[in-house]
Amino acid sequence: MHRVHARRAARADTATAFVSAPEPHTIGQVARGRQLITGNFLFSGLLVEGPDLSIWDIARDNPTVAEEIQGCEWLDDLAAVGDDRARDRAQAWVFDWINRYGDGRSDGWTPGITGRRVIRWINHGFFLLRGKDKAAGQLFFQSLARQTLFLSKRWQVTSPGLRRFEALTGTIYAGLSLEGMEHHIPPAVAALSADCQSQIDKDGAIKTRNPEELLEILSLLNWTAKALTETGRDVPAPLKAAIERIAPTLRALRHSDGGLARFHGGGQGLEGRLDQALASSGVRGSPAKGLHMGYARLTAGRTTLIADAAAPPSGDASADGHASTLGFELTSGRRPLIVNCGSGARFGVEWRRASRATPSHSTMMIEGVSSSHLASSRASNQAEELLTDLPSLVRGYTIEDTQGRRLEMSQNGYQPSHGLTHARILHVSADGRTVDGEDILTTLDAADSAIFDKAMVHAGPIGIPYAVRFHLHPDVEATLDMGATAVAMRLKSGEVWVFRHDGQAKLSLSASVYLQNGRLRPRTTQQVVLSGSAMAYATRVRWSLAKAQDTPNAVRDLVKADPMDVVE
Repeated sequence: MHRVHARRAARADTATAFVSAPEPHTIGQVARGRQLITGNFLFSGLLVEGPDLSIWDIARDNPTVAEEIQGCEWLDDLAAVGDDRARDRAQAWVFDWINRYGDGRSDGWTPGITGRRVIRWINHGFFLLRGKDKAAGQLFFQSLARQTLFLSKRWQVTSPGLRRFEALTGTIYAGLSLEGMEHHIPPAVAALSADCQSQIDKDGAIKTRNPEELLEILSLLNWTAKALTETGRDVPAPLKAAIERIAPTLRALRHSDGGLARFHGGGQGLEGRLDQALASSGVRGSPAKGLHMGYARLTAGRTTLIADAAAPPSGDASADGHASTLGFELTSGRRPLIVNCGSGARFGVEWRRASRATPSHSTMMIEGVSSSHLASSRASNQAEELLTDLPSLVRGYTIEDTQGRRLEMSQNGYQPSHGLTHARILHVSADGRTVDGEDILTTLDAADSAIFDKAMVHAGPIGIPYAVRFHLHPDVEATLDMGATAVAMRLKSGEVWVFRHDGQAKLSLSASVYLQNGRLRPRTTQQVVLSGSAMAYATRVRWSLAKAQDTPNAVRDLVKADPMDVVE
């Protein structure tokens, strides 16, 4: 049906012009813009070199990145460069789009992507029209008007979530910016207000629990509120309230390095994007205590710890969800230390699946079993895999005292199969220089013990194998000491953190990967692993991370310290 409405919109004989000079609100990357100018096309793990190629040749030949290209976010990167060569590229590719796709019979005509594209075209309208003749200007505005007509008809059938926020924002943005399009504003504003109430809960959370997606939604709402204000229109109360709810939640998900926690398919966000969105929101103040969108945040000194203390998203919202329950990330100052592997969606199907499983997160797991399971969607029009068999009971509590901040969490994802509940206790000292951790696998009642006994019969004398994983950022240089009792981890800033444990598990360093948007391939890194076997109804593993003092022998002395002195 999208194609039918796209063709109808493309046949509409509509021309328009800008009501006023549009002001760009989107942030681009100069480095990526320069790559595009020289013909190096890097999208979702794909690199194509072709100085004479159109960006639409890349989209045509590589369906996996076509949607990313069709959204025209690359215009932000070219505009960030801003010179004549960048403008020539931008103009050539936008008018090439009109020639190839403007009839509505080809790709790129879905509401979310069209909304994203319309916003970019309007944002950079004068950049795209500079030096062009009147005929080219008419062609550009006619295409924008036709895309706006398409959005006005098709946002209604877009599933709630980020894509509909994009479609509605694009409709409103076009209605405010283009002559003759203002009648599309009221219904779109009403629909956006309704979605702000139904899709963003009272705590500023969204169903997918994806922090980067929440940032995208806040940016869209900020742009809409600013555009309405600048044109003398009232900003609806539900839109204002949504911004006021989201901003504190995003502040709680912000590491000390300025990036977002990377959970449930989200990345850390483009550099500066989070700060810009928070500043534009006009919402000041620190986040309240407790969980935010299911995440707990412990901060002290220069250290930030963010943990996933809630069940993964369920139903359709779980299409990009991860089995990351009780996983955490740790940042010291401007340097990430402990991370999750991230989303592999941009690196192919196999990487996407692997990145969603529990081994790709910094948490405890029973080997061979994820805390949630992946199952293919039964819907014939969906190819994604949804998370199923989620933990039915996840708890998280934060406690603050003079000694620091403490987080207690538990989840029962392994209870049906092994009768075991995973409990995790994390404590950050008041000065932020020490993190103590305790991971427990335990039965809670007689029924659990009976399930555990059956699992032990199947496991045999080796017991039920477990692993506690701590994935390291690629910039961390890790060294295992000779006795395999400690790991020294040096950050690029020169800081050294030392990892120790209580001897109840085997300590090792293993290979890992760091999956990051904008990279051609996954980055190699390492992970610290504590491995052992559960042989009784309760298995306890204690560990610690301590920042070394700034003295020549500090690391040596800390590595030689008695483990119990560190974790008690």
